[in-house]
Amino acid sequence: MQGLRDRVAVVGMGCTKFGELWDKSSDDLLIDASLEAFADAGIEAKQIQAAWVGTYSSFRTGVGLSYPLKLQYVPVTRVENACATGTDAFRNACFAVAAGVYDFVLAAGVEKQKDSGYSGLVANAEVVSSETAPMVPAPTQFALAATRYFHTFGLSFQEGKQMLARIAVKNHHNGTMSPKAHLRREITVEQAINSPMIAWPLGLFDCCGVSDGAAAAVITSPEIAKKLKKDYALVKAVGLTCGSAQGVQQQSFDFVHFEETVDAAKKAYADAGVKDPRREISLAQVHDCFTITEALVCEDLGLADKGHYRDEQNKGAFELTGTLPVNTDGGLKCYGHPIGASGLRMMYENFKQLQGKAGPRQLKNVNLALTHNLGGKPGGRFTCAVSILGRAD
Repeated sequence: MQGLRDRVAVVGMGCTKFGELWDKSSDDLLIDASLEAFADAGIEAKQIQAAWVGTYSSFRTGVGLSYPLKLQYVPVTRVENACATGTDAFRNACFAVAAGVYDFVLAAGVEKQKDSGYSGLVANAEVVSSETAPMVPAPTQFALAATRYFHTFGLSFQEGKQMLARIAVKNHHNGTMSPKAHLRREITVEQAINSPMIAWPLGLFDCCGVSDGAAAAVITSPEIAKKLKKDYALVKAVGLTCGSAQGVQQQSFDFVHFEETVDAAKKAYADAGVKDPRREISLAQVHDCFTITEALVCEDLGLADKGHYRDEQNKGAFELTGTLPVNTDGGLKCYGHPIGASGLRMMYENFKQLQGKAGPRQLKNVNLALTHNLGGKPGGRFTCAVSILGRAD
C-alpha cells in the first residue's frame, strides 16, 4: 500500500481570527480564510479544480463553499466526521492530488458555533440502534476519563488538578502570542485550580472555548509546488481511524487511553517513516478539548510514557522552550474550537512553523509537525485523525 508521503504539497494556507464573530457569516469566514490561502500560494480561485469543505452544522452541501468563493461548477464535497472533520477534508483533498486527478485543490473547514443558540457543543440528533443510553455531555465524558486517570496512576485530587492546571496555563500563555486566537489571556495555576467546577474534576479553565472560525489549505503536487515557492510543505502522512465501540464491550478496556489515537498514530508514523516520535517530531498540535485530553493524547501518541505525562511536564518538555512543544498556538483551549475548522487551524500553525513565519512562537529547527483530532465518545466510539507535515527540503 502506497501512502501520501512526499506525493502531495501544501503551498498556501489561511485562517481567520477565531472567536465570537457575530458580524461574520460562514460565507465571510470561508472567503477570508481562502483568500489568504490563495495569496500565500500565489494562485487565483479560478485555478482550483476541486474542493472539500468540512463543517459540523453550518450548512449541508458543497454549495456552502462554492457560493461564497464563486467556484462555478467545480466539484465540492462536504465532509463531516465529528472533531476530525477539518483533517478529513484535508485528507480527501490530498488523495485527489496524489491520484493525479487534479493539479490544484482546496481543503477548507468552517463553523459558526456561536449562532447555534447552544452554549456548548451542539448535540446532533443521530440515532444509534445499539445504544439506548441518554446523551452524555462532553465535559462529563472527559471528566470521567480524568478521574479514571487519577485513580489508575495514583494521583491525588490535588496532584491531578495541578497537572491539568499547568496544561491550561501553558496553552493560555501560548495563546497570548497568537493574534488570531479567541482567548488571549494569561492565567495562573491558582486561578485554574480554583475556577468554577464544570464537571468534577474539570473546572472552567479545563474546557476549551466555543468559537466561530475558518481555515483553508491549497494542495498541489510537489513538482508544481517547486515552481511556485520555496517555503511549501510536504505531506508526510494522514492517518484516520474510526472506532467500533469495542471498548465499552470489553472488561479489559482501561478508559485511560484512546485506541483510535494509538492506531491513527501508528498508521501515520509508518507512512511518514517515523521510528521515534519523541525525537523526530518537532512540535505537535493535539486535541485539547479538555486539559485531560492533552495528557491522554500525548501518551497515546508516544510523546510521553503511559501514565508519565506529568513527569515530562515537570521537565518542561511540552513548553515552547521544551524538547517537544505541544499546542504552540494555544490549542483548542485558547485558540478555540469551531469543529469543522480545528484540524486545518492546527495545520495552519504547523505550516507557519515550517515556513519560519510563526512570529514570537517560532521554534528553531522545525522538520516534522504533527496534528491530532479526536471526536466522539470514550470507549471506542471516536473518530481520530493524525497528520504530519514536513519541510520542503
